Amino acid sequence: MLLRHFCRDRRANVAPIFALAIIPVVGFVGAAIDYSRASAARTALQAALDSAALMLSKEAAGLTSDQINQKATDYVKALFNRPEVQGLAVTATYTSQPTTLTLKGSAAVQSDFMRVIGIPEISIGSSSTVTWGSTKLRVALALDNTGSMASAGKMTALKTATKQLLTQLQSLAVNPGDIEVSIVPFSKDVNIGKSYYTATWLDWTEWDAANGSYGGGGFCFGNWCWNGSGWVPRVWTPASHSTWNGCVTDRAKDYDVKNTAPTSDKTTWFVPDQYQYCTPAAVMPLGHDWAAMKAMVDTMQPSGSTNQTIGLVMAWQTLSPGAPFDAPPLPPDTLPIIVLMSDGLNTQNRWDGNGSSVSTKVDDRMRLACANVKAAGIQVYTVQVNTDGDPVSTLLRDCASDSTKFFYLTSATQMVETFRQIGTSLAKLRIAR
Repeated sequence: MLLRHFCRDRRANVAPIFALAIIPVVGFVGAAIDYSRASAARTALQAALDSAALMLSKEAAGLTSDQINQKATDYVKALFNRPEVQGLAVTATYTSQPTTLTLKGSAAVQSDFMRVIGIPEISIGSSSTVTWGSTKLRVALALDNTGSMASAGKMTALKTATKQLLTQLQSLAVNPGDIEVSIVPFSKDVNIGKSYYTATWLDWTEWDAANGSYGGGGFCFGNWCWNGSGWVPRVWTPASHSTWNGCVTDRAKDYDVKNTAPTSDKTTWFVPDQYQYCTPAAVMPLGHDWAAMKAMVDTMQPSGSTNQTIGLVMAWQTLSPGAPFDAPPLPPDTLPIIVLMSDGLNTQNRWDGNGSSVSTKVDDRMRLACANVKAAGIQVYTVQVNTDGDPVSTLLRDCASDSTKFFYLTSATQMVETFRQIGTSLAKLRIAR
């Protein structure tokens, strides 16, 4: 009877209906709030992944897989600060063909309202992919092979650092020829290779005067020799050019600080020099035979005095069309680079210096060469390895394209990390342009 009256009663029915409806209404509103928070967190995660991928792509070529994953995690966590998000996990995948870096992130947002219906968290995830490698690089390495490199483990460290850099550059190349490298060991002279002895752009005047022997035989007095039957003129006979050791000294001024290709004008020709302490390792022209380059690096030996000018200019020459190295014209979207490493100060060139004391006149030629190289649009990195208490070389510092491209080292072991940093910087250039 009471139940029948209750069902027929229409008074004050709003409150019961509202009480029954409040649970789904709160559920729907709460779910919207939780999902809104999750959506905002996912957007922030996407932004963090995008930024981290761009940052990491600039150095990924020089890192191991574990290092890439660790740096990816560190970057994302530094950029993504959301207290309500738990269990952030980041993975990174790097491939070189094509050069691609993909970062994936996943996490969970703790729910406030949906928890009451058994959903304590909302999973979120996103990914970001960066692909790069359109800019090509032409890199010339001018490496000090002077006698002082024999001390403090410098030559050993240079070989290790250079081969590591070559490995980094190789990893940046999506296609053969994307990255090409030349290597120029230098001392007072540069060894361009004995095979050029028949080239028409070599001026043998000084070499012929210094290398050869007097003919006539027997006893000689003044310009005459007694051959047993009479006096005959004492005649100087130059040695065969095939005995040349492959080394050249500075060209005539001002071609010594330029990359002008040889012409019919003899002053533009290269000058052979039978320098006793010339570097045994000959120039490796521009190319991408990575195994051959590393093998050439292993042949470098320290000897001779320091002429940074010829090292820098010959590195420039390896990037330039025309003799002696006949580099192809710079392709579109290609960046030329020179890395100049030296452990000392300038002591001798073709005209000045004694090989042991610093020569300001050699420095003067170097300043002109630096200015010309940079005016040609080449980016220059310079490295001074100072293990002997020499002052900072303002010459090398100012020769660099900017202050971030000059490295002052006080131990040989620092070369390995410095060359790795240079490789990372070159990777950034390849990506950014």
